Amino acid sequence: MNRRQWLRTAGLGIGGLSMSGWFPLLADELAADPRRRRHCILLWMNGGPTQTDTFDMKPDHENGGEFQEIETNVPGVRFSEHLPRLAQHADKLAIVRSLSTKEGDHSRGTHLMRTGHPPMGVIRHPSIGAALAKEMGSDVLTLPNYVSIAPYRSFNQEAYGPGYLGPRYSPLVVGETDRGFGAATPGDGEYATLKVSSVQPAQGVTPGQMSQRLELWGRMQQRFLKTHQVAAPAAHQTIYQGAVNLMQSEAATAFHLDIESDDVRDKYGNGLFGQGCLMARRLIEQGVPFVEVSLNGWDTHNNNFEQVATLSEQLDAGWASLMEDLEERGLLEQTTIIWMGEFGRTPQINGQAGRDHFPSAWTSVLAGGGINGGQVYGKTSADGRQIEDGKAGVHELLATLCSAVGVPPETENIANTGRPQKIVDGSPIRDLLS
Repeated sequence: MNRRQWLRTAGLGIGGLSMSGWFPLLADELAADPRRRRHCILLWMNGGPTQTDTFDMKPDHENGGEFQEIETNVPGVRFSEHLPRLAQHADKLAIVRSLSTKEGDHSRGTHLMRTGHPPMGVIRHPSIGAALAKEMGSDVLTLPNYVSIAPYRSFNQEAYGPGYLGPRYSPLVVGETDRGFGAATPGDGEYATLKVSSVQPAQGVTPGQMSQRLELWGRMQQRFLKTHQVAAPAAHQTIYQGAVNLMQSEAATAFHLDIESDDVRDKYGNGLFGQGCLMARRLIEQGVPFVEVSLNGWDTHNNNFEQVATLSEQLDAGWASLMEDLEERGLLEQTTIIWMGEFGRTPQINGQAGRDHFPSAWTSVLAGGGINGGQVYGKTSADGRQIEDGKAGVHELLATLCSAVGVPPETENIANTGRPQKIVDGSPIRDLLS
């Protein structure tokens, strides 16, 4: 949309950009590049999820804890009893039980897993979401190319940002952010609120007034940019215009979960994560390439089993419903899903019935498009403390993700140091790719 088209639609109010005009543009754009028919969803388990109580059970060892294991629809693969719906989708999942990293601190681990790089030196690494959105995204889409739903960014703000790619690739953040640990509990009889305040005009502003304000803003911006030829104001203009385009578009209804029936919303779960997964599905339907949904509360140093039972219930409902709906709509084969946090948790149980930080041997899960599901990759010892087969690091994991969505992991961008940097400096795990 050029400036004249944008200003013309501004006077039409919310919904001014017609679906009949928007969808053909989107279809042409998607047809032009196979990568833009692909999507990625990151399910981020903030705090560090326990592998021993989810996807790598140890029922015959004292480290196994209180939970029982259950059969899945893949013979020989077992999950926690608190993941019954996901167990029926194990044929779509690739369980990586042999992930090993070196960062056991929340801040450093978050940066490592979300960017593929430890936080060191002067390079401002982008999040994997920003890097993939840049490659998979479209300038035609009215919606942003990268949406982050209910993130907890207090551990490491930079790990959620665009880094050296610049503000244009920042995520649109949806929902209440930086809520404290324990905020994962659903509301009683209500649905968690996920809103984007910027897609609503100021109260009392008419469409005509909005059009006049945008016209004035456009003239001021052009005048300013003529005399200030630097990157920051131009980047701000791009972001601001994107926000205005979103306000004017019917595509913004992707954020309006009240359109969905109560039965659908209940199926996903009424907490932030469940409703976030529903929003992710709606955004993928509209062509958004990268969406992440956070489930907070996995830092279970005490009372691990009660907390993980609650978290698992939300995870099971949201993730299973997401895959079911994407599959029903023919979108699962085009959408790669990755489940991970900043590290795992100790197999041994501490004195407070909790599990502590453990980056040495833990689990991540891949699913959907480009992934060879129905398998377990790697193996940990009987006590869960050591990797016995298939050791993999963050570089291999993220390189696999890149390959699954059709983006070469060795793709380079120019960093803030002026030197080229690969998205991921590693090779994919070929056994995981379809």
